[in-house]
Amino acid sequence: MSLFDSARFDVSAAAYDGCPPARLPEIAFAGRSNAGKSTTINVLTRKTRLAFSSKTPGRTQLLNFFSLTRKAPSGERIPAGYLVDLPGYGFAKANESIRGSWSELVGGYLAERPTLAGLVLVMDARRPFMPGDEWVIDFMRERPGVRMLWLLNKSDQLKTMEKRAALKLAQARAAEFGSSVDVQLFSGLKREGVEQLRETLEAWLAPVASELEPTSESSNSLQQ
Repeated sequence: MSLFDSARFDVSAAAYDGCPPARLPEIAFAGRSNAGKSTTINVLTRKTRLAFSSKTPGRTQLLNFFSLTRKAPSGERIPAGYLVDLPGYGFAKANESIRGSWSELVGGYLAERPTLAGLVLVMDARRPFMPGDEWVIDFMRERPGVRMLWLLNKSDQLKTMEKRAALKLAQARAAEFGSSVDVQLFSGLKREGVEQLRETLEAWLAPVASELEPTSESSNSLQQ
């Protein structure tokens, strides 16, 4: 059983101060509203509808926290971290106030969250590095200690040479960040690249989890 199979919905936050106490490592997921972010989370956790996507871009303005637990030597499940689904940034139909609230909510989380261990940026492999993607990438330059994975989703819709070109382009961009950025091809529809994704994220959580000893209070909050 993968660590991510244990994912359960915990809480939604409409503002940064509504996030759970920062005690456990977190991996956040960002992406355009049509990039397949929700599908990626559902495939990763082997849940059909753990993460939801709004049919109207910019409609869902919430940080959704999914708790992760691991099995202790005693056999009980103990808190291991969170997956955090950030609001999508497809703003073709969103007004200025919605765009502003997204920037404030997501920007505040990415800038201030002390337990953010990594960020998965889900991009359409056919159209990577759109303006919203670039906003996130530029923003994360201020947090070099947070790992990033640029997940080139929908790669099943590319031919072999197109896949190689998309991967090469992303790897060249990632080189600007040194070793803090990983890149991989992925297909949520075809379930391609899932094990590689799991291995990368588990490696991110391991060193952070060893430094953050969960309290009994955090354990109880995850079990409720």
